[in-house]
Amino acid sequence: MIEKLPELVNENQAILHRGRFVTAEIQVIVGKEDYRLRIEEGRITGVERGPFIMRPYSITIRAPAEAWGKFWQVYPPPGYQDIFAMTKRGEAEVSGDLRLLMQNLRYFKDLLEAPRKLAREERNA
Repeated sequence: MIEKLPELVNENQAILHRGRFVTAEIQVIVGKEDYRLRIEEGRITGVERGPFIMRPYSITIRAPAEAWGKFWQVYPPPGYQDIFAMTKRGEAEVSGDLRLLMQNLRYFKDLLEAPRKLAREERNA
């Protein structure tokens, strides 16, 4: 799913508008898989699969693969509908520049939720 984020985010003008002030490198960990997303003015310009050693990130978000699977469902179960709901359950961890995250919260939420579009398309097929 993470490899599909550039296509899902960069084609969505609403997400790009919300992220127009965001330039950062973030780390998303899905189970044991480590991904680096390079974001320039809201546009995802690079996705790399790790592992990475000693690389700085603005924000790191990690959760087990099963938790991400529930999060990306068309209708996520309670406790998986939002990244902060997952952290409250102890399923996810968010660290790094929390100011950047909170100042652009809607952008980061939309970015992480973008794969739900694929789940909707699969469901309607």
